[in-house]
Amino acid sequence: MTFEIGLVFAIIGLAMILFFTERLSIDTVSIGIMGLFIFTGILDLEEGFAGFSNPATVTVAAMFVISAAIFNTGLLDSFGRLLTLQAQKSEVGLILSLMLSAGILSAFINDTAVVALLMPTVIQLAKKNGISPSRVLMPLSFGALMGGICTLLGTSTNILVSGIAAREGLEEFGVFEMTKAGVIFFIAGIIYMISIGTWLIPKRKALFSVKDSSHLGNYLIEIVITKEFEQISEPFHKQKLFKAYPIEALQILRADGRKVKVYPNTPIEKDDLIRITCEKETIQKLKKIAGLSIKSELEWSTENITDDEVRLYEALVTPNSDLVNKKLLALNFRHIFDQITVVGIRHRAGLLEGLLKQTKLRAGDILLLRGTEEAIQRLSEGNDLLLLAENKSRNINKTQSILTVATLAAVILLSAFKIFPIAVSAIGGVVVLVLLKSINPLEAYKAIDWKVIMMLAGVLSMGAALEKTGGAQLLGDLITENLGEFGPRAVLGGIFGLTFLLTNIMSNNATAALLAPIAITVAASIGVDSRPFLMAVTFAASLSFMSPMGYQTNTMIYNPGNYKFRDYLVVGIPLNLIMWILATWLIPYFYPF
Repeated sequence: MTFEIGLVFAIIGLAMILFFTERLSIDTVSIGIMGLFIFTGILDLEEGFAGFSNPATVTVAAMFVISAAIFNTGLLDSFGRLLTLQAQKSEVGLILSLMLSAGILSAFINDTAVVALLMPTVIQLAKKNGISPSRVLMPLSFGALMGGICTLLGTSTNILVSGIAAREGLEEFGVFEMTKAGVIFFIAGIIYMISIGTWLIPKRKALFSVKDSSHLGNYLIEIVITKEFEQISEPFHKQKLFKAYPIEALQILRADGRKVKVYPNTPIEKDDLIRITCEKETIQKLKKIAGLSIKSELEWSTENITDDEVRLYEALVTPNSDLVNKKLLALNFRHIFDQITVVGIRHRAGLLEGLLKQTKLRAGDILLLRGTEEAIQRLSEGNDLLLLAENKSRNINKTQSILTVATLAAVILLSAFKIFPIAVSAIGGVVVLVLLKSINPLEAYKAIDWKVIMMLAGVLSMGAALEKTGGAQLLGDLITENLGEFGPRAVLGGIFGLTFLLTNIMSNNATAALLAPIAITVAASIGVDSRPFLMAVTFAASLSFMSPMGYQTNTMIYNPGNYKFRDYLVVGIPLNLIMWILATWLIPYFYPF
């Protein structure tokens, strides 16, 4: 092993640790690793930045825009109505319909977007029909994952591996090249989930119960302002009380019975009754402040923190949100989101016991928000938070919808018949949709998940560094020496197993970018076609069921379903083993050595 190869392995090892610990966002890690390869001289500037111009990166960006245009039509709302009918019949029927709906949509539209579209409807359906959300959210995520492997467009991982193949002088994947094998994986997964899976999926209560205060770290209390209070008639933003103590004012009840909203310029008056949230320890300190008396510690109930205009809502921090790894205090949340107050936060480990404002947000956290419907709806228009409420029906412009769907069909057909490369077809589709006004330029720009684009550009440098230094050859030889004597099928099984294990630890795209070049090297070493090995990496990178970190959709459902880490192991390990055994025999059948 040369020094350069050792350095590449060290940098990739650092990336894997950072991916697993999630201390930094995945795009930050990816770009940082790319920078290290350039800084150490392993890659030159052109090689390091090649990921930005890679057809895979361009195609993924274009498909984000096309997916957004499809959502704008409102046509996909019909899937919610279908699920409503099934929910009234049986739980198993709902799971089957849910997985089929998610899988069909994910075959052509980004699977993360599909889960974001269906999850609020599914949660509301579960509540209305007395079904635990945990029983249906895992099938939703798994169905989307399995549907995503049925076409090239289903997930960014498919496009990424196809791009790596093209970079190595191999033929790109066809749009429907993965379909035959992908559909069999999909059917096998559905059969598992509606049979064995229904016995293994846990039945848990919903996360937030405003009638249960036992789990919330902060208490809701009322304080009364007396004439001895030193800052009477001064506005909230000047009040020393709210600067000195970790408390949040929710509402003011004036002496004449009026309810007053809390704004920075709202003055505090004598005999005001102010409803606040704070920790138990803070309550003891407040009792000693002159001019302030604590009326009572209230039951934590909807009536105590809402009124005719202000209600409680739940919102999920999305995997690629700009809020991830930021503290509420630093975000000035109420200013950014127009007087919306965070009442509680649910982390993966449970409801917080510490200060809300000092909490660093993570992907998959659920925020319990207090605000007006208008403010909450404005919040839901962005990409940072997903409102866990049923989507309202939209008016459908039939002509616009037909043109939008026809554009997507044209992109698929032009690529399927190899008239244009997928990147050219996708970019052309975006231009047409903008001209048709199915989506405007600003919406198109916002539709692109730039964190994913930056991540893709960054992780491609890992494969490039392995190839350039000979690291891919070294790892390929290691795999060949240990499994080669058992034949190519055993080698393929080893690559598939290694891929799905790694993708449960770090990003599926990072895993694919790392292992695809190695798969090509292994195929060359044993003298067989590289196609089946590339397909093994592609399928395994997306068939990630064993952890909430393995795929973005698994992260999204973790808190709304009130899952524990072991739930993914219990349900996911048997499913991954089934897929592994199936892949070892299925892939060589459709993609011969």
